[in-house]
Amino acid sequence: MARMRRKSDLPQKTCASCGRPFTWRRKWAKDWENVRYCSQRCRRAGKVKGQA
Repeated sequence: MARMRRKSDLPQKTCASCGRPFTWRRKWAKDWENVRYCSQRCRRAGKVKGQA
């Protein structure tokens, strides 16, 4: 069985839209290299900024 990890031990990235740090989530495990945004709201805002 896997050991529990502290949230402070998980990898972190900075959101490309809002600039806030966010930590690794299990649902991003397979695609962590390509994750750029901390939320759907930032993803939508980032795409709008990129088009303008």
